[in-house]
Amino acid sequence: MPALQWNARVKQLFSAGKIFDPSRLEWRIGEADQDGAVPVSPLQALKFLAENGALKRVPVGIIGPREATAEQRKTASALGAAMADHGLQLLCGGKNGVMEAACEGHAAHGGLPVGILPDEEWQAANPFVGIPIATGIGPARNAIIARACIALIAVGGGVGTLSEMALGLQFNRLVLAMAGAPHVDGVPIIDTIEEALDQVARRILFGV
Repeated sequence: MPALQWNARVKQLFSAGKIFDPSRLEWRIGEADQDGAVPVSPLQALKFLAENGALKRVPVGIIGPREATAEQRKTASALGAAMADHGLQLLCGGKNGVMEAACEGHAAHGGLPVGILPDEEWQAANPFVGIPIATGIGPARNAIIARACIALIAVGGGVGTLSEMALGLQFNRLVLAMAGAPHVDGVPIIDTIEEALDQVARRILFGV
């Protein structure tokens, strides 16, 4: 993977003769201003772009069960918070359990969580959802979540989570599993939040 450099003076990320366009999440050929540039990791690059308000906020989904364990809720909350710290837009199912914990962490760190609800009215959302979207289509809303997100991170889960993971793979999304999420071929099991966010950063910056 090519090395990344960040120039804070001109707010520019570049690598190997290309400059990153954060509004389109793509690279273009161009001469970068290397005066004062420093090497950065993909996760550092993501944070710098977000801090400068330039990063296109394509959603990242946190999916998981309504009946979550205490450990799964803790992981989801910390993951939501870390996503907000790195300028990542949270999208989830908007209900309880893992979804509520993720929204709580995201909102506490300045994020505005989006909830795609299976219900007919927005009031069914958990109290931490910033933008509730009532679809009225029941479990079929899982396909909307999988399609809308650039990546999906499963924190625990059962049949509903499994369907979202499978749909994510079908739509060629990055799908990651944490905290006892269902085993699915092609979905890596991630141990830490930093590792999960690093993989999301690589998908955003390099499409891998």
